[in-house]
Amino acid sequence: MLHCGAHLVTREQVNEAKTPAISGRWHPVAHDSLLDLVEKSLEGVGTRIVGRAHALSKEGQRYFGLIQVASPDSEDDEAGSIIGVRNSHDKSFPAAICCGSQVFVCDNLSFSGQVALARRHTLNIMRDLPHMTAKAIGKLGTMRMNHNRRVASYKDHGLTTTEAHDILVKAMDARAILPTKLPKVLAEYREPQHPEFKDRNLWSLYNAFTQVSKGSLLSLPGRSDAMHGVLDAHCGIALAD
Repeated sequence: MLHCGAHLVTREQVNEAKTPAISGRWHPVAHDSLLDLVEKSLEGVGTRIVGRAHALSKEGQRYFGLIQVASPDSEDDEAGSIIGVRNSHDKSFPAAICCGSQVFVCDNLSFSGQVALARRHTLNIMRDLPHMTAKAIGKLGTMRMNHNRRVASYKDHGLTTTEAHDILVKAMDARAILPTKLPKVLAEYREPQHPEFKDRNLWSLYNAFTQVSKGSLLSLPGRSDAMHGVLDAHCGIALAD
């Protein structure tokens, strides 16, 4: 899901990206320093890192990475957690971390109920980042529990054709789906690309949404939250904070 000139790179290339000098109140952080901090926080709570992807743009001034993780006791082979990391050396955005879910079978991302933090590149950023990162990572357990409850509820809730159509209209009203993409979501639900989603239930409908939403990384977190709000209300589940 790279755009605007970003390209995949190795971890070594991330390490080699030059960090500008401190200038006044602006205190840039090295891309690899932020990445090291996140990885050490994950390992510190026993979370296994099972995959990584890194990208740079603007001649190395902007970094975006995805870290795929699994808990040591996880038996779920359908979905896992994704940690998104981004950083900039051109003052375009703050150092930031977000957490979401990934559906393995179709490689879709969902950022519902995401744990997120952002810290501007100002004085004491390196003092504050470790605590903020540890706090965000510490919430992964609750996020994973909510995700598992949600998926189980979605799978158990069968849908009639009329109900599916009604939900998609509500999703459009909630701005989870653009009106122009509604026919594509409906087509994907009717004839899913992956046999795992042929069951007529909320889980299949949600994965039709994520399949069509692929590539819209900037708008996906908000649309995922809106879609979950519609689906959660339909099946009557309440999740932990």
